[in-house]
Amino acid sequence: MNSPDLGAARFNMLLNQVRAWDVSDERVLDLLADMPREAFVPPAYRNLAYADLMLPIGHGQVMLPPKIEGRFLQALALGPSDVVLEVGAGSGYMAALMSRLAAFVTTVDVFAELAESAARHLAEAGVRNVRVETGNAADGWPDHGPYDAIMISGAVPAVPQPFLNSLKTGGRLAAIIGRQPAMQAVLITRTGEADWHRQVLFETDAPMLLHVRTAAAFEF
Repeated sequence: MNSPDLGAARFNMLLNQVRAWDVSDERVLDLLADMPREAFVPPAYRNLAYADLMLPIGHGQVMLPPKIEGRFLQALALGPSDVVLEVGAGSGYMAALMSRLAAFVTTVDVFAELAESAARHLAEAGVRNVRVETGNAADGWPDHGPYDAIMISGAVPAVPQPFLNSLKTGGRLAAIIGRQPAMQAVLITRTGEADWHRQVLFETDAPMLLHVRTAAAFEF
């Protein structure tokens, strides 16, 4: 697929997928229109960069469909002073998107190969305010916190408490929780020292983010 075809695919993605899925935040729409998703997609799937599909990126992980990425970005409502953590660096695309809206993003992946690929994609895209780290964030990643926002880029049975503890008051966490076939995309907001509010965004399905424990998950 050549560049004009990709441009048309990007336009159709915005019109027929993202807007149709209740994404109305113009900042998010402009960002999705501007960021070349094909630069983050494995070469074998580049022609499908703007398709309404989960795209495999290796190690059992995927890029979520654009409409889901858009809904999460809208729900997180990132601001220019926000410090963000992403668990599951994947291709680096979500971190690149968030970097345009926030002050700084730390993205972590347990798989060194994915972390290296994400770092390469981000560098090639000219992104300077994202730190890519390799490690198991199962027990949280507090070193650079507390955070204004946390994005868990994959599904987990429940949200581990350490992530919630790493949020500032007023901080937001977005994730897909549950077990197949009953999964929900949720936004959790820290409203006090020991208080959190959960909002269900939509029903969905996604592969589990590997190595994230749930023994100390918060019960709402």
